[in-house]
Amino acid sequence: MPSHDATLEFDYETPSRARLVAESVAREIGEIDDERSQTTIDRDGSVVRIEIDAADVIALRAALNTWFTLVDVAEQAADIGTAALES
Repeated sequence: MPSHDATLEFDYETPSRARLVAESVAREIGEIDDERSQTTIDRDGSVVRIEIDAADVIALRAALNTWFTLVDVAEQAADIGTAALES
């Protein structure tokens, strides 16, 4: 199936921050995948890696938009949680 692919890497200041973001977005693996795109996620220390395989460039673009948004929301939520703990 895959004829197009992309790898997203997000490098965080600490492994715990990377784990938090990875666990937050990993819940969507399998929920978003369909016959046109498949995604895997893994974490190595402070780096979160998301690999997307897609049948066509339109599916790849849609998956990229989705995963960038999910990671952004997870990062924002982590920032809010950190700020709340510090106040």
